[in-house]
Amino acid sequence: MFSECKAATPGGGKLWAVMALGALLVQTGCKSPSEYRVNADKVATDIIREKQNEALGQSGEFSIERPSDILRRRLLIDQNLPYSSEASLGADNLKTIEHWPEQDYPRAEEPALDPLVLLEKSKPVKLSLIQALQVGARNSFDYQKSKEDIFQAALALDLQRNEFRNIFGGQVASLASTNTTGDRTDSAIENSGVVGLSRTLESGVELSTDLAITLANLLTMGGASSLGVSSDSSVMIPLLRGSGRHIVREPLTKAERAVVYAIYQFERFKQTFSVGIARQYLAVLRQLDQVRNAEENYRSLIVSARRSRRLADAGRLSEIQVDQAVQNELRARNGWISAIESYKSSLDSFKSSLSLPPDAEIELDRSELERLAAPASQMVAGLTDEKESPASESVPAADVQVELAPPSREDAGPLEINEPEAVGLALDNRFDLRVAEGGVYDAQRAVVVAADALGAELTFLGRVGYGGTGDPTGNDQKLRFDKGAYSALLTLDLPFERTRERNDYRNSFISLEQAVRNVQKLEDQIKLNIRNRLRTLLESRESLKIQAKSVLVAEKRVKSTELFLEAGRGQIQIRDLLEAQDALLSAQNLLTLAAVNYRIAELDLQSDMGLLKIDDKGLWQEYVPREGDNVKQ
Repeated sequence: MFSECKAATPGGGKLWAVMALGALLVQTGCKSPSEYRVNADKVATDIIREKQNEALGQSGEFSIERPSDILRRRLLIDQNLPYSSEASLGADNLKTIEHWPEQDYPRAEEPALDPLVLLEKSKPVKLSLIQALQVGARNSFDYQKSKEDIFQAALALDLQRNEFRNIFGGQVASLASTNTTGDRTDSAIENSGVVGLSRTLESGVELSTDLAITLANLLTMGGASSLGVSSDSSVMIPLLRGSGRHIVREPLTKAERAVVYAIYQFERFKQTFSVGIARQYLAVLRQLDQVRNAEENYRSLIVSARRSRRLADAGRLSEIQVDQAVQNELRARNGWISAIESYKSSLDSFKSSLSLPPDAEIELDRSELERLAAPASQMVAGLTDEKESPASESVPAADVQVELAPPSREDAGPLEINEPEAVGLALDNRFDLRVAEGGVYDAQRAVVVAADALGAELTFLGRVGYGGTGDPTGNDQKLRFDKGAYSALLTLDLPFERTRERNDYRNSFISLEQAVRNVQKLEDQIKLNIRNRLRTLLESRESLKIQAKSVLVAEKRVKSTELFLEAGRGQIQIRDLLEAQDALLSAQNLLTLAAVNYRIAELDLQSDMGLLKIDDKGLWQEYVPREGDNVKQ
């Protein structure tokens, strides 16, 4: 299907050649905007698959079309949230403006069935961590922009490849003229058509050929006419600078590598994006856990204030201690309200990270944190079940020399692998390091190109033409290969003035040194990150053990203080109970923080090693260390 195209057509008895040429140009040169867009999509998709196989060893589904039921739109509609215009719902909801080329585009793609489609249209919408990762891949503005960067790099590559393809061109023209400057008025119509073919070879040779047909009709002096046919061909060959295949292909080489770099950068982006989403998700749940702890602490301090009031009325506590209890109750209320508002703020920030409306009603799955905190809970339960040994057996005498035990790797997690192995995996798998190393090769090629530009330029230009254009007194209706015009030109541009090229050449070495430093800097940063992640894993694991014991001690302290206070032990004051309750709240929060930190450190380590695989839907596949990777150190 072709869109309507109109071209001027000449009149007269000898129009067949021009008409045929015009019809050919119309049929080959006119496509609808939709056909051009679909063709561009296909070309870019094919290039991306090709480069995915080259860069990653496999290809996956890739599309920049956004699905029709992205969660952002559903929330705006289902929860009746305010929005400013149709643009808030997506480009497919925009009203088409005047002269819009495609009435049915942009349109939203109908998605395949996935877990997000099954989300209940309820208030609030509940998201698990896995669903949050999927929502991020489908809704995030940054995620979509990263995909579009790959797509645009693929189109840029296609444009560079086009420089070495057969390029067809054509033109049809009709010229009407009237001349009244002489003794009589002369009127004429000249119709012409030109079709041409050009090609640039990778050696730098430029070939071109044109075929022209011209029909001239003189409307006065008896209506004379003539038909002319001509052909013109040329070849241009660079012989010195600019003549090497590596020089001619350099823009194409850059474009080829740019697509690979874009794919590497997208893979790295997916890793850091997914870990960032998980970090924020767990941080919100930690805030929610702090709300629960603050609420329990507030309730406990209300009870303590009531107890102190009763004891004071019975003459067993002073009014000062009652006031202390009331003050702690008020502080607990303030802490509870602050925890709630901090949770709401962090939840809104998380929604924005997913590119969801901040005012949408969403809640996270608390069971994710419960599963994460399960090892900590088991530690607390294990400590509770332990039988206490007599003090004389469990506590050495005070004068015994203190031996400090370093952190143990007895309970090391599967990702607490030895440092050299972790660094080696990172250097082998980090996509951004591959991009930086590719930048060194790019800089080396730039030196070669800059050196080539310093030389002399010697160019050969050859042309040959056959036939000619008819006039009102003659008739040249066919090509005459026995009568042609030939020319050859040899141009030598001597390298007397190469100041710009000289500076470019020197700067190319500076750029090379900068590219090398970029690799070194990134390599050192990767090693630093890996070492820090491993330290964080060890510290968080030890903190889990310590905080589990702290929670147990704090709980025992609160219970024993309450019992002593109720029993009227004189040495126990309300301040002791309040301090014990504060210590319990702090220990509970720190236990949750240690559990979250350990999980985030695991994800960060996998991301820093480049081993956290993210599929097309945004879901991750975690790295499973080989046996022997986590050698005890």
